[in-house]
Amino acid sequence: MKSRQPSRRWMLKSLAATGLFPWVSPALQARTIKRVKIVVIGGGFGGATAARFAKRLLPQAQITLVEPQRSYVACPFSNLVVAGLRPISAQTFDYAALRREGIEVIPSHARDVDTAAREVTLAEHAGTQQKIYYDKLIMAAGIDFRWQAIPGYNENATSVMPHAWRAGEQTLALRRQLQAMPENGLAVIAIPAAPFRCPPGPYERASLIASFLKQHKPKAKLLLLDSNEQFSKQGLFLQAWQTHYGGLIEWRSPAEDGRLRAVDPARMTLSTDFESIQADVANVIPPQQAARICTRAGLTDASGWCPVQPLDFSSSQVPDIHVLGDATIAAPMPKSAFSANAQAKLAALQVARNLLDEPLLPTTLANTCYSFTTPNTAISVSGVYRNDQQKLASISGAGGTSPMDATEDFRRRESNQARAWFQAITTEAFT
Repeated sequence: MKSRQPSRRWMLKSLAATGLFPWVSPALQARTIKRVKIVVIGGGFGGATAARFAKRLLPQAQITLVEPQRSYVACPFSNLVVAGLRPISAQTFDYAALRREGIEVIPSHARDVDTAAREVTLAEHAGTQQKIYYDKLIMAAGIDFRWQAIPGYNENATSVMPHAWRAGEQTLALRRQLQAMPENGLAVIAIPAAPFRCPPGPYERASLIASFLKQHKPKAKLLLLDSNEQFSKQGLFLQAWQTHYGGLIEWRSPAEDGRLRAVDPARMTLSTDFESIQADVANVIPPQQAARICTRAGLTDASGWCPVQPLDFSSSQVPDIHVLGDATIAAPMPKSAFSANAQAKLAALQVARNLLDEPLLPTTLANTCYSFTTPNTAISVSGVYRNDQQKLASISGAGGTSPMDATEDFRRRESNQARAWFQAITTEAFT
């Protein structure tokens, strides 16, 4: 059956859902720009969405997406894969739909950015190196790991102690290790200090691993070594763990000797300040920073992340580059797929307005993060943000978390809402 290209009405409805609809003016709907070149680096939720919305707003512009992977494996819902509740194929999306819309998709690494010449240099292929000129560059390259931050942990160690913080083979490796661990074994999740991608992610992972262990290895234990004294949806998670898993999960904060100091992959040990822990499965999530291409382009500050202007997510340091998603300094918005998607629509719209010589106008942005606590129940946190005063700020009284006293039926409805959200966001970005 022939695929039907999404309509402009669909696009405007999606913009309306993020508070952007009021700023789609008649001029923006009617005018086109020829020969303008917009390059997007990174094909995740932020990059794919930005490329599609830029193309629909500026149909005559040349939109190029640079992404080394032939298909994208989504991180949201990947904890269900870890727990054996979902196939990895349900997380995997290609870029055929983007190509059908006239977006050029180049399967290559972006190696460097010459901001003076406005050129993106791609990884060398067959002895040649391609350079792509841009009028506007949208950087949605995501994160890289700080491999030197944990003594003993590096890329080689991930085959023994998987991080599973990029979905794909690492996700499957962690699942295989859990399946193979002894009946009375110990699984450990080591959580880095914030900020990191998907703040509730490690705690959702703990919930779903505990669900797997409760069913298949009820004598096993799960230990969380956490470098944070507090975490997203903490009260809701702790309540769910007590309700569903009893003493199966132990969470240690830094005050309780929970900060990871070093690992020894050969011996499968994790060291805190006062203890060496022998693990059967060790899920070590490393500290993170913006992708290295961001640093090479001069987009990062001393924190390793990218400061942006909240009105359009343009770089605070380099002109004509917009930075989206996990790489940004965008607090109070978290580093989430929902945030990246919303920021992508905003950036695409403001880029179009800028190229059409229309003024940039303030908007509102939103984020909702769902987390599974069992295979069929979930909790959520949401926020709404304004960007009209040179910073992102939460709107008082908007958003919030799931109620602590909710019924199991309410939690099941939230899990259904989570599934509907995942279907919607992946359709918007990839299909």
